[in-house]
Amino acid sequence: MNGTDHNARLEADTIRRITWRLIPFLMLCYLLAFIDRGNIGMASLQMNHDLGLTTKMFGFAGSLFFISYFLFEVPSNLALQKFGARKWIARIMITWGLVSAGMALVQGATSLYIMRFLLGAAEAGFFPGVVLYLTYWFPAAYRARIVAIFMVAVPMASFVGSPLSALLLQADGLLGLRGWHWLFILEGLPTVVMGVACLFFLTDRPDQATWLSVEQRNWLVARLEKERGEKKAAGPHPSLWKVLRSKEVLGMALVCATASSAGTVLGVWQPQLIKSFGLTVMETGLVNAIPYVIAAVLMVWWGRHSDRKGERRWHTAIPLALIAGGMLCTLFVTSLAPTVVLLTCVLIGAYSFKGPFWALSSSWLASGSAAAGLAAINAASNLIGGGLMVNAYGWIKEATGSHALGLLPIAVLAVASIITLLALSNDARQAARNAQAKVAA
Repeated sequence: MNGTDHNARLEADTIRRITWRLIPFLMLCYLLAFIDRGNIGMASLQMNHDLGLTTKMFGFAGSLFFISYFLFEVPSNLALQKFGARKWIARIMITWGLVSAGMALVQGATSLYIMRFLLGAAEAGFFPGVVLYLTYWFPAAYRARIVAIFMVAVPMASFVGSPLSALLLQADGLLGLRGWHWLFILEGLPTVVMGVACLFFLTDRPDQATWLSVEQRNWLVARLEKERGEKKAAGPHPSLWKVLRSKEVLGMALVCATASSAGTVLGVWQPQLIKSFGLTVMETGLVNAIPYVIAAVLMVWWGRHSDRKGERRWHTAIPLALIAGGMLCTLFVTSLAPTVVLLTCVLIGAYSFKGPFWALSSSWLASGSAAAGLAAINAASNLIGGGLMVNAYGWIKEATGSHALGLLPIAVLAVASIITLLALSNDARQAARNAQAKVAA
């Protein structure tokens, strides 16, 4: 075997080993995060009546998660850099699991508001922390497909969580508890267990990975150091404040807000939308799961396609267009089957977007500013998607009685996001050409 073949085999074996070691475990963690974050949607089928919640009150409760998530996101990601991924991800999971299980204790609107706020604060930093963590392990050429595979956990959470939550709601009356009490308890406690497991399973950096061979470890460290060196050569690291107010971070936060809005609004409200067609709770859980399994398959294919083509811009813009089209078309359908088809299109767009988008975003940020930049993008997009759009949907639905009109603001946001993305991409390409011209000179 010549040197080129040996290096190719070494690279393939190393990436395969890292992928199988880290990704299934992190996917399971993220699956639990989205089950615990989104199970309020299925719980609402019983809980809203028990607690006397109006549509607006439930929408506000759903949005509080994202407000605290926004406030604590950047500090949490900076703490991950300081304390290490293993300890900090474990801390995040243990606290959010306990708060999620504690949702069973709410007695009314006020206590529900408090617990949803605490849940957002507890989970803040998990997703951008993992995205940052993956940049410690995977070279840039692999990141879109790896992020896409990792983020399959998001649609799979609803695919698994909706029927599971519907089943747990059937435990109504067991030991004197309502079904939604059991839902929160039995879906929250496994997260605590996985948080403890993080302390024993995760490794902070490649140079500490005893589960890689010495040759694999040396290759990976050298490859990642080379990429970091190339990014440093592009210029000095900007200050934290400059990162947070840069047009790249602000613009990409707006772009990401479309996918965040689509996924979050449907995660919170879709069970009620589907049940409005006259389905039972169990039927609602099963039908609600259908769009997510389709989206899960296609998001992985789309991320691989983006890596294979080496293209990010259009692989990010096309899913945004699918979101806009799906949302607008819901205005013209009144029966269950076409509604589910359109919701599936929206969710395909929302999740296929993620792999290419995060690969593109991380490529635009210097290595020293990636932690704050990625966290800021995710935090701001979640504030818009969860804090604003979840509430807006509830207000419009209560005022008009129309689920479709409640989705209309997201379609408008999608159009604005496409324009912003293309403008930022053109600026980035021009900056790259200018840098190459300076080097050539």
